[in-house]
Amino acid sequence: MMAGALLGEKGHEVHIFEHNEKLGKKLYITGKGRCNLTNDCEPQDLPGHVCSNPKFLYSAFYSFTPKDVCAFFEKEGLPLKTERGNRVFPVSDKSSDVIRTLEKVLKRGNVRIHLNKGVSRVLVSEEQGDAGEGEGAIQRVVGIETFSEEQMQADAVIIATGGLSYPSTGSTGDGYRMALDTGHKVTECEPSLVPLLTKEDYIPEMQGLSLKTTGLTIFSGKKKVYQDFGEMMFTHNGVTGPMILSASAVISRYLKKGPLSAFLDLKPALSPEKLDARILREFDEAPNRQFRNVIGNLFPSSLTPVIIGLSGIEPERRIHTITREERMALGNLIKAFPFTITGKGSFREAVITKGGVSVKDVNPGTMESKHVRNLYFIGEVLDVDAVTGGFNLQIAWSTAYLAAEGISGSPE
Repeated sequence: MMAGALLGEKGHEVHIFEHNEKLGKKLYITGKGRCNLTNDCEPQDLPGHVCSNPKFLYSAFYSFTPKDVCAFFEKEGLPLKTERGNRVFPVSDKSSDVIRTLEKVLKRGNVRIHLNKGVSRVLVSEEQGDAGEGEGAIQRVVGIETFSEEQMQADAVIIATGGLSYPSTGSTGDGYRMALDTGHKVTECEPSLVPLLTKEDYIPEMQGLSLKTTGLTIFSGKKKVYQDFGEMMFTHNGVTGPMILSASAVISRYLKKGPLSAFLDLKPALSPEKLDARILREFDEAPNRQFRNVIGNLFPSSLTPVIIGLSGIEPERRIHTITREERMALGNLIKAFPFTITGKGSFREAVITKGGVSVKDVNPGTMESKHVRNLYFIGEVLDVDAVTGGFNLQIAWSTAYLAAEGISGSPE
């Protein structure tokens, strides 16, 4: 939609083929329906949030920055706001307003939208290379063919089909198939920004419990592979939430070697000393009460029995009988609540896809294929992915901008 909008504004005849019944189905559900459309950071800060092939995106990020994205939408009448972590949302908190804004620009540029029409293949022709016989034949785009076997000629084709995540929105891997058909390499694809699966029986006991301010540290053996602070939630088979989804993107390669050890800091605002003082204060105020009745003051109700079970202190114990060593061990448990990560959720739950069209086959300055002239790959179909916070949509906007510029700047 962004590429079409930019090209339509420049006077090109643009056709968007969409196999869904409407545009922007996946955009509609981003940011829990609010659409975190970018991250208001400087361009040089963006690659640090990209998990796969960040250097490939340097030109894209600097050519169409987060501020450029914000300016584009605000100029078209969509007021924006910036929230915690530089996350940018529409003031209305409605992703439909982002879609509506893009549709308005598409209409103004006379872009033709073909709904319920999926593309089955890209049509290419072979021609002699510029350097004569020495260079051999090269391929050039000549059009597309739909699943209903209609063909349309084209001077350029942009593949912006997304990945495999949330297949119900239309992300069914068509772009990968078209890339393979035209001689491109597609790296292994797996779900990313996805809930994590855990081993322990006590995790499902807390299903639905959301923790707003929690620290997370993950180890592969003795190596610390991830550390963050933020929001998470327990599920029927593991953990999820913004912090967990970002972790899934980073720890994927370590998880392939086996389960990972994870620890939650349930009281990150308190140092071990201050936490011990807090526990001691609770204990001193009720020395004759049972442990289970006092510890509940520190935690949500569904977390309390789990903490009691892991602490090794009998629920009926009187507070005054608890030793200093037991109290210190309780503090250590609260600062390093343990669980084991055994796997990731499926593509059905994943926000994005890790893997895709190899960036070695694509020109980073234009997003044009190195094998087929005037064929472009943008967004999630590429082997690029980032953590949560608006970075993946920034990749989409920036790569779309480069493709539009590449087409507009190319000779007739």
